[in-house]
Amino acid sequence: MNQKNGFPTVPLKDVPAAIPENGKGTYRPVVLVVDDESVIADTLAEILTRSGYKGVAEYDGDSALATALLTPPEMLITDVVLPGMSGIELAITVRRIFPECKIILFSGQASTADLLATARQEGHQFTLLNKPLHPKDLLLRVSEGLKRKQGSAVAAP
Repeated sequence: MNQKNGFPTVPLKDVPAAIPENGKGTYRPVVLVVDDESVIADTLAEILTRSGYKGVAEYDGDSALATALLTPPEMLITDVVLPGMSGIELAITVRRIFPECKIILFSGQASTADLLATARQEGHQFTLLNKPLHPKDLLLRVSEGLKRKQGSAVAAP
């Protein structure tokens, strides 16, 4: 466990090797990661990038929304507690603009249950993961979420 931030660390050898950004015709789903702790957002985005996705890190809801408008994500992974716009408000806004975008919320604070309950009352269903989040668990959730999306697509004749 890293004494500086209290989160367990994963040896670099356990993180898959980077895949070239501009591989020949390689499809890389865009996954937008938002956390006000830049080390978390940057690390998760790097893990996703090394695992075949295009991981993009942002540190607050407003910047994430601006990035999403320029580069529409197929999945949004956001901390619930952010400065300004909450992660739940961000998720609701992104889902309104991009209805097919998959959403994963994560939090290290127990107080987020109330925010999530309010969102559910308004008809929004989001997956909530607790921090600390192990990279293997994250990659499994991302893979499962994006497979469901790809599986629902209709193949062209």
